[in-house]
Amino acid sequence: MRLKSLSMATQEAATTRRDFLKLMTGVGAGLTLGVSISTAKKVSASNHVDTNASFEPNAFVKINGDNTVTVMIKHVEMGQGTYTGLTTLVAEELDASWEQMKPEGAPADASRYNNTLWGPMQGTGGSTAIANSYIQLRTAGAVARSMLVQVAANRWGVSPDEVVVNSGVLSHGSNTASFGELAEEAAKLPVPDPSSIALKSPDDFTLIGKAKLSRKDTGKNNGKAIFTQDFKLPDMLTAMVLHAPKFGAKLKSVDASNAKKSPGVVDILTIPTGVAVLANDYWSAKKARDLLVAEWDESSAFTKSSSQILQEYKQVSLQKGLPARSDGDALAALEKSQSVIDNTYEFPFLAHATMEPMNCVAQVTDQGCTIWNGEQLQTVDQMNVANLLGLKPEQVTLNMLLAGGSFGRRANPHSDYLLEAVEIAKQKKGIPIKLVWSREDDTRAGYFRPAYVHKLKAGLDEDGNINAWYQHIVGQSILHNTAFEAFLVKDGIDGTSVEGASNNPYDIPNLALELTTVKEGPTVQWWRSVGSTHTAFAVETMMDELAFKAGKDPVDFRMKLLEKHPRWQGVLKLAAEKAGWGKTLPEGTAMGIAVHESFATYVAQVAVVSNNNGYVSVDKVICAVDCGVAINPDVIKAQMEGGIGYGLSPTLMSAITLNEGGTVAQSNFHDYQVLRINQMPEVEVHIVPSAEAPTGVGEPSVPPIAPAVANAMAALTGKRQHVLPLNTKLS
Repeated sequence: MRLKSLSMATQEAATTRRDFLKLMTGVGAGLTLGVSISTAKKVSASNHVDTNASFEPNAFVKINGDNTVTVMIKHVEMGQGTYTGLTTLVAEELDASWEQMKPEGAPADASRYNNTLWGPMQGTGGSTAIANSYIQLRTAGAVARSMLVQVAANRWGVSPDEVVVNSGVLSHGSNTASFGELAEEAAKLPVPDPSSIALKSPDDFTLIGKAKLSRKDTGKNNGKAIFTQDFKLPDMLTAMVLHAPKFGAKLKSVDASNAKKSPGVVDILTIPTGVAVLANDYWSAKKARDLLVAEWDESSAFTKSSSQILQEYKQVSLQKGLPARSDGDALAALEKSQSVIDNTYEFPFLAHATMEPMNCVAQVTDQGCTIWNGEQLQTVDQMNVANLLGLKPEQVTLNMLLAGGSFGRRANPHSDYLLEAVEIAKQKKGIPIKLVWSREDDTRAGYFRPAYVHKLKAGLDEDGNINAWYQHIVGQSILHNTAFEAFLVKDGIDGTSVEGASNNPYDIPNLALELTTVKEGPTVQWWRSVGSTHTAFAVETMMDELAFKAGKDPVDFRMKLLEKHPRWQGVLKLAAEKAGWGKTLPEGTAMGIAVHESFATYVAQVAVVSNNNGYVSVDKVICAVDCGVAINPDVIKAQMEGGIGYGLSPTLMSAITLNEGGTVAQSNFHDYQVLRINQMPEVEVHIVPSAEAPTGVGEPSVPPIAPAVANAMAALTGKRQHVLPLNTKLS
């Protein structure tokens, strides 16, 4: 059975977002189909295709004469499984075989490939890829299927209802045909109204949530996958940039005499962000760059150390901030509380530490600019590059390659490393330029997760119930001086600074949340799970402290306060049950729990820790996740595991610190420590069955891990920690 949608809410969303359908023929035999989201009028179902039209590569589905089905993927694949998940949506409604499905990165074109949850903008972030594509791509597959079925029915002289489609083959009795055999004829049919095409009932799914599907982002283990670092063009030069050692410093002068003599060097240029060395290969460019002698104007540079920054933040946290949420009268209630816990939480700057550092290939010609990279924020990058070159956005072509991780870094609102590459390519018109940032470049001169301080006071009444909660967050805004500031900062409140605290779900009668945004500091931007990276830790460790202060079990304490939020309760209960919460543990072992919602996905985690030769070892994590319909259970489990591993790094070891004078102390993995594989705990993932619309899984497993581990450590040692990374030494 097929349905128009999973639920009335999903149906309404589909009606407003799925605005038009367009059919195009390609070069050679084939059916190309795209379902786009825009404000344009629907293309009439009576419109016929010009069979002589050229192939337009911005459709979602192309059925080729060789029987392959190409799915244009509008979201970057950076290891999170986008190619697999989005391809699954099309394959499900097409009733295609998994083997015939071929994902391909879509070009930059917001009129076709916009993120429907963001409006007229193309990009990947906020764990929205599946959520915004769920109805859109299923509809694309369903419409293509209906046209293939109609062709088969016409051929065989039967009703379309009598045609069976299974694993890419259409049949009726002894008659059979592949997609490829019917594609050219299907391209000549009138376009059906997408609202008339029924989608499958979840009961009829054969791929979504059912099958163990092989990943579509293949070739990573044998070198066949093409990342930007692998991409080559004829006559291409490699560029590296010497950046200022302090944020805000400007180039005063440079002595390039020795660098110019270095083998392989082709040219040395000055650009707004520093000095660019162009060479025939990376190593030649790097060796020459190391020979540059630069003098910097530091009159406008940021020169404070991390200790100075945090000390100032702590002083500010004692003052009044801007109101971000106000329920009841928290300060008055605190005065009446039977007991009060008063904590100050500290969070350092964090690097994204992607395995493939920042890079891109750019070529500027008289006709425009072409870029090849692991493209994450197409519309913003297209506009920023166009503004730099004085072009129209459509004159900037962005070709999306695979990305070796991002965690937010490649979605830079200033298009920082792309503009560097274009600045260089502009001066070397016609020559392809591959800009490469070393890991040291990105660690020292890149963009960080901001540092934060939280002042948090919470009170209990005589019955051990929370009667007051006052929280003041201090830190930089990641939206300041970006195109997003105008519509995402309201009344001085950057929503990304307070998310995870502003939507605190616990039933607390008197709750006040304040924010103070600090304007100066290093360059900052979003980092995997954004505001919840710090708010979840403060909220969930405080909840644990309050439970122990009240003499109540931490799970029972939370469950009572979450009675109005059944999905929060669902993951909390499941994680606790699967972990055996409350059971007797071996000596030197303890459990801690945390629950959090980010990007409309609910995650609870139980961390099991133990004493390992005087240090805390995280041995196991039991994770429960509710992300609505589980499209690819294996991908969901992988993302939960990966997010836990990623989140354990800042929990246990990662921190960016600034020296006296404002230089970054860290440079590579030897001093910006991240979790090693031998430190990765066993992870057990449980997915809550759900018929709700699917939500993202790329980020939501990160926030709960730090508080779960901190709460487990407190249970083990009797001591509470409020500063990340945690001190794991037990003595």
